[in-house]
Amino acid sequence: MEMQQVRYFLALARTLNFTRAAEQSNVSQPALTRAIQQLEHELGGPLFHRERANTHLSELGRMMLPYLEQIHAQTEAAKQQAKAIKKLDNVTLRIGAMCTIGPALISDLIVKFQIAHPNVDLEVVEEGSVELMDMLTKGDLNLALFGLPEPLDVRFHGLSLFQERFVIALPPDHPLAAHNVVRCSDTHEQPYVSRANCEIFDHARRQLRAHGVQWKKVFSSERDDWVQGMIKAGLGFGFFPELSVTDPGLVTRRLIDPEFVRTIMLVTVRGRPHSPAVGAFVQQARAFKWPSGALDPMPRDPEDCDLEPTG
Repeated sequence: MEMQQVRYFLALARTLNFTRAAEQSNVSQPALTRAIQQLEHELGGPLFHRERANTHLSELGRMMLPYLEQIHAQTEAAKQQAKAIKKLDNVTLRIGAMCTIGPALISDLIVKFQIAHPNVDLEVVEEGSVELMDMLTKGDLNLALFGLPEPLDVRFHGLSLFQERFVIALPPDHPLAAHNVVRCSDTHEQPYVSRANCEIFDHARRQLRAHGVQWKKVFSSERDDWVQGMIKAGLGFGFFPELSVTDPGLVTRRLIDPEFVRTIMLVTVRGRPHSPAVGAFVQQARAFKWPSGALDPMPRDPEDCDLEPTG
C-alpha cells in the first residue's frame, strides 16, 4: 500500500466522484482510477460501487475508511513533527551529565541555549559514566557531559570544553588550609571524607599508592552536600574537582606531586547522524566561555614560594 493510494481513496470517499477526486489530488482521472484498482486488489475486494450517477463506498470501503484515515493522519503528523524538528520547534533534547558535574558548571550554557532556542525542551539525566555510555549507545540520550581520566571508548566522540584540577576541600581551621598548595605526601594517613561517585578516585588511588600515600576513609556518601557538610564539621578532608565545591564554608587547596586534572567533554556517538537540536547545542557549547578553573591565591607562605598556583 502506497500513501498516494490512501490519499486518492480518501479524496474519492469525500467526493464520491472520480473527476472531482482526481482534481483535488492533482492527478489525472485514469491515474487515480488505476491507483484505486491497485488498492482494491491489495485489500481483496471493491472499495466503491461504481454506478452511472451513484458512486458510493462498498461494505469493505466503509470498513477500511477509518483505518486509512488514521494512516493518513499519522503520516501528516509525522511530517509536521519532522518539520518541527528541523526548525527546532517542540523538540526534546536529552543530555546526560556525570554525577560530579554539578549544575553550576552548565547552568549558564543551558540558559543561553534556551534563550537562543526557546522551543527546545532540555532534559538533564544524572548518572555514572557506565550508565551514560549505555544510554548514549541505545539512543536514550542525545549527548552527554563526561570528565574521565582515561581516553574515551572508540565508540564515542568527545568535544573538549574545559579542564579543571582536583583539589582538597578543607574547613578553614584545618592545618593544611594555611598552605597555598598541598603536596599529596602531606595528606598521608589523614582522615578522608569520600565522595562515593568520584569517577577519578580509582585512578588517583593508584597514583597515590605509587607515591607512598594512603588516605584513611572515615565517611562516604553519594551526596556531595553530605560530604561537604562532614568536611566543614571537621571530620576530614575531601577530594573534589575544583569547580564542584559549592559550600562557601570550605576552602580549597591545589593538590600537587602528583596533580590530578580532568577534561570535561561533550560526548556523542561516533558516526551517528544527529538532529539539528544536537548540532545547535554543540555550536552553543563551542562558543560558550567556559570557566578557567583558576584557584584564588592564598596569603604567601615562605615555605611554599616555589609552589604558587599558576592561573
